[in-house]
Amino acid sequence: MARKKNETVEWIKAISIAVIIAAIIRFFFFTPIVVDGESMMPTLHDQNRMIVNKISYKIGGPDRFDVVVFHAPGGKDYIKRVIGLPGDHVEYKNDTLYINGKAYEEPYLDQYKSELDDGMPLTEDFKLEDIPGGDKVVPEGEIFVMGDNRRNSRDSRAIGSVSLKKVVGTTSIVYWPFNEIRTVD
Repeated sequence: MARKKNETVEWIKAISIAVIIAAIIRFFFFTPIVVDGESMMPTLHDQNRMIVNKISYKIGGPDRFDVVVFHAPGGKDYIKRVIGLPGDHVEYKNDTLYINGKAYEEPYLDQYKSELDDGMPLTEDFKLEDIPGGDKVVPEGEIFVMGDNRRNSRDSRAIGSVSLKKVVGTTSIVYWPFNEIRTVD
């Protein structure tokens, strides 16, 4: 009887330790997120499930074109692409991204541009200072983000730049549905 009781106590300890470790990993290192909406089409689809890496920005800052998750106004988490870093001047002209006066290619938009082919630009012209709350450059400690579905994305053009303190982490792995498992560029 004592042996059975010891075995039960050991199982309870093992399960408790496993739950604690899983909670620590989820809270501090990685967490799942579900894509809600079509603002990142065609890169990400509604209801894709992804893993958010929470530690990458604790070690280093964001890189241009990273896909990030952040706490947005209204208590929701948004998934968008980093376009402008602190100190950058961001502008769109003739469907081309200019950062600090230099044109940048955005190959992740090529598929969408060819699918639309309706004579309208995917991204309307704008300058950073023309958006609500916009400065001439992205403020220190903040990033400028945009969805890949530029015609249907609530991003920094509407909500302003995003404080790095609100960034949950970066995401690049789609794990669900199984037929869409991949890494995202």
